[in-house]
Amino acid sequence: MSIRFTTRARGGLAAWPVAVVLAFGLVGCGGGGDDDKPETPSSSSRSSEAKPDAQEGDSAETLAELKGPNGLFLKVTAAQRDAGGFITVSGELKNDGDKTVNVPAQLSGNETEIIRNGSSLGGATLVDSKGKKRYYVLRDTDGRPLTTTNFPAMKTGETLPVFMQFPAPPADAAEVTLQLPMFTTGAIEISG
Repeated sequence: MSIRFTTRARGGLAAWPVAVVLAFGLVGCGGGGDDDKPETPSSSSRSSEAKPDAQEGDSAETLAELKGPNGLFLKVTAAQRDAGGFITVSGELKNDGDKTVNVPAQLSGNETEIIRNGSSLGGATLVDSKGKKRYYVLRDTDGRPLTTTNFPAMKTGETLPVFMQFPAPPADAAEVTLQLPMFTTGAIEISG
């Protein structure tokens, strides 16, 4: 499967990450069609994925848990290798704190091209210790990171489904470390 990003797609920054995710069948549609991600349907949206049983379990299917600032918590639930030569890491970002928080700008990283496109998880990297390589978040031809973007303020207990796409390490690299600015690191196992 090939993806082509054109300047005509530039109009809907909030819509294109959803289109990318849906194109790869990684996250099902929760039904509402609203731009805001509802709090509870994130688990019901998983039931329409290609592999519902692998995603519906709570802690049993958690690949990694990364703790961040101000009560933010990232639970990684999938790291899927695709035949197109990339890996999509997906999960949930949760506010475990006791007050509403803004997702820190540092998560976008420090590259001017990514920062120019708004808040994102563009600062994330995958580290293949065996191959001694670091993989950065992929970008489209306009420099937009292939991650969840434009985060709203998160209320206490609120969760948001997130994804990040990276170039795939060699096939023999079954485990990599996910790094996200201001968060703890976590080893994740690649499937597919």
